[in-house]
Amino acid sequence: MKFGKRLKQQVQDTLPEWRDKFLSYKELKKLLRLLSTAPTSLLNGKCEAEFMYLLNNEIDKFNGFFMEQEEDFIIRHKEVQQRIKRVVDLWGPNGSQASEEDYKEEMEKIRKAIVDFHGEMVLLVNYSNINYTGLAKILKKYDKRTGGLLRLPFIQKVLEQPFFTTDLISKLVKECESIIDEVFPVEEEGERAREEIVVAGEGIFRNTVAALLTMQEMRKGSSTQSAFSLPPLNLPDSDLIQSIQLNAAVPIV
Repeated sequence: MKFGKRLKQQVQDTLPEWRDKFLSYKELKKLLRLLSTAPTSLLNGKCEAEFMYLLNNEIDKFNGFFMEQEEDFIIRHKEVQQRIKRVVDLWGPNGSQASEEDYKEEMEKIRKAIVDFHGEMVLLVNYSNINYTGLAKILKKYDKRTGGLLRLPFIQKVLEQPFFTTDLISKLVKECESIIDEVFPVEEEGERAREEIVVAGEGIFRNTVAALLTMQEMRKGSSTQSAFSLPPLNLPDSDLIQSIQLNAAVPIV
């Protein structure tokens, strides 16, 4: 699948409020076509400056959105931990108002919230991956069509940007997995995850499945590695991730 179509599909599959935060790939391609047909005197002038201006605006857009989401995820991660502690202290077996019914009811709500939270973080990792890939591809086209050498220095700049640095989000994903493993029985969680994936025609699970499949596809799309290749996919090898991957019925084509 061509990247433009893959990006379009990802935009459609992501959360509605995220859709205008992705790479403006189509607009950049249009400008690149103008660049490649412009006289040499113009190539080093207005068109090239506009292309660079758009690229830098895209970087600013990615960084602003990514850092906002990252900050929100850090807060939500702490809130989940605090919420679990309150429920255990209040309605747990040794709680001040021990109640098996209330405990199960509240923990079920928390479990669903954690699964959604986990899914959103996976989507953010995918957001970083697909926008980086788009930048690398449009820069490759630029160098090929204009004879320029913009790709390498610009990608080196991109590698230092906040939106490309997903270590903290990957860490939160793993910690979220640990919470699920500790608080909920593994076999029960695996079954529930599978059930929800099957019935979820829309929503966070469908989006997460599409994101995981896209990340896998982008990494196996080429048999060769280069300075511009994405790093290996670094997500937990957990029951929840495996259930999403193995039972994924959502096409990305």
